[in-house]
Amino acid sequence: MRRTTRYPVEGANSLWHVYKTVPFWKVVKNFAVIQLARYTPFLSLKNWMYRTFLHMNVGPETSFALMVMLDVMFPEKIQVGRNTVIGYNTTILAHEYLIKEYRLGKVIIGDEVMIGANTTILPGITIGDGAIVSAGTLVHKDVPAGSFVGGNPMRVIYTKEQMDEKAAQEMLSHRL
Repeated sequence: MRRTTRYPVEGANSLWHVYKTVPFWKVVKNFAVIQLARYTPFLSLKNWMYRTFLHMNVGPETSFALMVMLDVMFPEKIQVGRNTVIGYNTTILAHEYLIKEYRLGKVIIGDEVMIGANTTILPGITIGDGAIVSAGTLVHKDVPAGSFVGGNPMRVIYTKEQMDEKAAQEMLSHRL
């Protein structure tokens, strides 16, 4: 289950209430920073921009590929560990505006995580250390540490234990 906080709205759908939930100029600034960073090939510059202007917690040696789209409204709710790779054109959301409510949730991505291209991560998700997310995945629930997941809807392909067992079998077969 995703960890989001729900905020009901009255009248028009929640997107009509957007500037009651987040200041207009914050969105303008965030949009400009995110768009500039999407095209910047300098990884350390991207991370500095995310930390400085978006108030994100980004670990050292983390790499955001070209065209990564971060949550424009609430990027400060995104946390990425060290030495993680976020693949090309991935979208990371910390909010969702629905008809009768909007929801906010932190996105926590651990250390040494690999996220494939064109992945979408929904609000309220935790991706554990060492996890691998296949390209094109819709991450709609937590990803256990060390596991390999993929698909839409996302499913666990290998657990950490299964991957460790497979690696041990391969090492054993190479010794024989």
